[in-house]
Amino acid sequence: MPTRKTEIIAGLTTFFTMAYIVVVNPAILSTPGTGMPFSGVLTATVLLCFSMTLLMGLYAKLPFAVAPGMGINAFFTYSIILGQKVPWPDALGMVFWSGVLFLLISLTPVREKVARSVPPHLRAASSAGIGIFLSFIGLKNAGFIAADPVTYLKIGPMDGRAWLGVTGMAVTILLLRKKNPFAFLAGIASVTLGASLTGKVTLPESLFSVPDFESVLFKLNFTGGLKLALLPAIVSMFFTDLFDSISTFIGVSHANGLLDGQGEPKNLREGLIVDAFATTTAGLFGTSAGTAYIESSAGIEVGGRTGFSSLVTAFAFLPCLFLAPLIGMVPGYATAPVLILIGALMFKTVKELRFDHLEDTIPSFLTLILIPLTFSITEGMLWGFLSHTLLYFLTGRRRDLSPWMIGIGVLSGVLLVLQKTVS
Repeated sequence: MPTRKTEIIAGLTTFFTMAYIVVVNPAILSTPGTGMPFSGVLTATVLLCFSMTLLMGLYAKLPFAVAPGMGINAFFTYSIILGQKVPWPDALGMVFWSGVLFLLISLTPVREKVARSVPPHLRAASSAGIGIFLSFIGLKNAGFIAADPVTYLKIGPMDGRAWLGVTGMAVTILLLRKKNPFAFLAGIASVTLGASLTGKVTLPESLFSVPDFESVLFKLNFTGGLKLALLPAIVSMFFTDLFDSISTFIGVSHANGLLDGQGEPKNLREGLIVDAFATTTAGLFGTSAGTAYIESSAGIEVGGRTGFSSLVTAFAFLPCLFLAPLIGMVPGYATAPVLILIGALMFKTVKELRFDHLEDTIPSFLTLILIPLTFSITEGMLWGFLSHTLLYFLTGRRRDLSPWMIGIGVLSGVLLVLQKTVS
């Protein structure tokens, strides 16, 4: 058994490895046009990180931290609010109902059947597509790329933002190579410092403030999030959350020996229930869906083995509630290196794609390419599921499809039609 000292060090390591989310998540959700205030989303982010990481330690007794998921927050902002013009209270309602669906599934054996019925190469394509999506947003925010009426995209202005972004990426990559838990934070800090020295940002009058419990907390619209036209996005949110959670728990647990007597991840059911609560609670607090973080592996690698390290991580988030002015001075392009690099890390799953047969290649390719090109995780995933099912029927591989996968394929087709007819 690890000592308390080891668990404390592990908990703090996990916190510093993922603390960037306190800056990045509010920056994404408060993108101009969403109407969501930075201070409110910051408070919601910290509350979610604290409460659900605490629950992970007390109930699931696992050394995993929970926070708003990267990729899902971009989906929430750019696809749902800005793309589909959904008011942010309705979008928070969608997050809540997605969490309810996840919770109901997690309480039954259906969860594993649904997750295992989707082939690994489609899950890998989803992850790689979301990675490109995140990197695309980061490149745009940093001024590397810009819109063009003729070629659609072109090289951006390459102004001060871009060169500060290059500096931030260099710092982050260097520290990531050394497995430094401050890597992402250092990248954000270096860009912010450079922007401050060049007069692009100024220090706030006060470094501390009272948490914003007014603007987004419990402001979700329950009924608005249940509109028929929004059902495809809710289902996509559910699948993204489900795959993200299961891959994190299974991948990290197997890599670090957190297994039970049967060789399965310890307390997987309890961990997924906490994950489902994190999504439901996220909608209530005022942020995008929460999920277990892969960065938890950093703390586990240095000795975190029990829920006590999660308790340490949870309480480490609390001081961030009072740092809104300091965090708010971080310019939007300072988070671009984080988005680009996390996108690159997610893209690693492309090695799991299968190219032996067209019925495997085409659905994976459609999933991967449609997510960034349509600016919608929904479109990519639904077309991937539908084409996979149809092509297996057409090529005589019907027996390789489980009844669950056939159901998911049919549901995807219905949702795609519904999306076009009701929107």
